[in-house]
Amino acid sequence: MDRRRFLHNLLSGATALAVAPALLRGQDALAGDPARFAAGLRERPWLAGWKSVQSETLGPENVRIEGRLPAGFGGTLYRNGPAWTERAGFRYEHWFDGDGMVHGWRFNGDGTLTHRARMVATPKFTREQEAGRFLYPVAGTSVPDMQPIRNNDDANAANTSVTMINGRLFALCEAGSAFELDPDQLATLGPVTWRHDLAAIPFSAHPLVDRDGSVWNFGSISMMGGNGLVVWHIGRDGTLASADVLETPVPGYLHSFAMTDRHLVFVLIPFRYLDGAGAFFERLRFRQDQPLRIAVVDKHAPAQARWFEADFAAIYHFGDAYERDGRIVLRAVQHLDVEEARSPLKAAMNGDGDVHGGNGPLRELVLDLRRGDARWEETGIAGIEFPVFDARTRSAGPARLYAPVHASASVAPYFNGVGAFDVARDRRQVHDYGRDVLVEEHLFVPRPGSTRPDDGWLVGTLLDAARGRSGIAVLDAGRVEAGPVAQAWLPYTVPLGFHGHFAAA
Repeated sequence: MDRRRFLHNLLSGATALAVAPALLRGQDALAGDPARFAAGLRERPWLAGWKSVQSETLGPENVRIEGRLPAGFGGTLYRNGPAWTERAGFRYEHWFDGDGMVHGWRFNGDGTLTHRARMVATPKFTREQEAGRFLYPVAGTSVPDMQPIRNNDDANAANTSVTMINGRLFALCEAGSAFELDPDQLATLGPVTWRHDLAAIPFSAHPLVDRDGSVWNFGSISMMGGNGLVVWHIGRDGTLASADVLETPVPGYLHSFAMTDRHLVFVLIPFRYLDGAGAFFERLRFRQDQPLRIAVVDKHAPAQARWFEADFAAIYHFGDAYERDGRIVLRAVQHLDVEEARSPLKAAMNGDGDVHGGNGPLRELVLDLRRGDARWEETGIAGIEFPVFDARTRSAGPARLYAPVHASASVAPYFNGVGAFDVARDRRQVHDYGRDVLVEEHLFVPRPGSTRPDDGWLVGTLLDAARGRSGIAVLDAGRVEAGPVAQAWLPYTVPLGFHGHFAAA
């Protein structure tokens, strides 16, 4: 069967799975109670990070920048995350369910910053706004009286990440198309079809930029009941270079992947579905008795893989990956509690204070290409998530990682600091934002004109629960422990999100 016929059949099968009645119609609606969440918020102001928005737009809000931005720093931080989580007395209970809101934090170059945000106008969000209630299936909550969908994009929440390719801005999630947005006003332009026979095939939330400016990504068919990955390659001009199907021997869950100069690495987490009805994560159970299956894919042959096995681990995010001495080494943040991994911060979504998670270790997965085996090694680092690094780091060695961290005792069971971790030298720097501040992903921004790895800044977003405000901070990546060189605060809070992209001016 030729490749296009296979992709067409794959799409048809995925669509049939997506609209299968067993996946659409739950017996009972398992959801949080908005009144219970509101009561919890009154007691615990930090729950503002999981409060539903009630407006399609926020801002534009202009605020003064405290401190001084470094010379050469300028641009816009785009962020995405679940924001609309309540309708008609019904509240989602899974953090991954809310409809996506994209934020733009623009440094204006005159000592001010402008924040604006807008809901991604997916078909799901638009139709549910008109109906005044939730209509379509989501990742982790059974919705009553769900309506049939034609394909993945009818249920696409576009709520996980955001990226820019050749000046075009895209909102991303795991299980559907990328949605293009206007970079200035954040208005939704619509779903992207990279090629007509690939409409609605998943384009996942963690694309990786290669050294030539092209972009690699995957779409998981396992999430819809089948096996296989679509491996996407988008040219630096924003057009499709290739789309290949990588057949997988077993179902496996994956949220992101890792990349070296030569290879793509896909780590499949074994799972099974419980019988009966329910949302994806309600029915999913990770198989701790089964090994990870790891595909090492040569970039010149994306439909072929060399397979490895390693001890089970629940993983959402990877740091860097590199190749040296016939080995591939990648760093991953593990979730030790598989139930917490299945529904992170579920208690917070329900308005409870008894929240656990975010304390898993950073470990190294070593793939020996000569011997054909894989093993885990310890780094001595734990209590981080959302790791990033300077992509200019040479490919034969480890990168310095930057990540939110539990810096000290805090009022919220969430990160309250940011750290820089040099694993090879066993060095770390940490800035503690304080007990009342919730800290999100901090991205690395290279210094213009510099090619030296880690010469640049970190930029990330914050939620100050005590003062009821959200903000943004810029730090010198070489002196993280010194804290922000500049920051700005909004007169309101916004929900916590997941991932972002910095577009330099």
